[in-house]
Amino acid sequence: MRIALFPGTFDPMTKGHTDILNRALPLFDKIVVGIGVNSNKQPMFSLDQRMAWIREIYQKESKVEVSSYEGLTIHFCEKIQASYILRGIRSIGDFEYEKAIADMNRILKPDLETIFIACSPEYSFYSSTIVRDVIRNGGDYHSFLPSEVKI
Repeated sequence: MRIALFPGTFDPMTKGHTDILNRALPLFDKIVVGIGVNSNKQPMFSLDQRMAWIREIYQKESKVEVSSYEGLTIHFCEKIQASYILRGIRSIGDFEYEKAIADMNRILKPDLETIFIACSPEYSFYSSTIVRDVIRNGGDYHSFLPSEVKI
């Protein structure tokens, strides 16, 4: 079974995230959206809220599961028996950052492959950080988020 982990904070999940996940669905038997819990980050939305949104977005897609984890991503991959990590790439800067992480993961767990998917051009500027700034400052964020993400 081809199992992939799609890790992130998803604070909140944007249309850029769903673009990557939807395009990856044909490649895998199961994709676990893994919400990483990082004690150094203070998310805008609770873990429960983020998980609920993702479950609602993918309620009709049996290949998608949602979970949370702490610690090294490779350890969570072992726990869920994932052989792949799915990562979205928006720019060259993203690639350099993600490649460094992929290289480290590869050294720590040589049988774990990282799969990069370039986001569609219309989502190349989306980031949860920018969307949170729009929300915080009273801007219209609706076009950046799936309709299931109601704030």
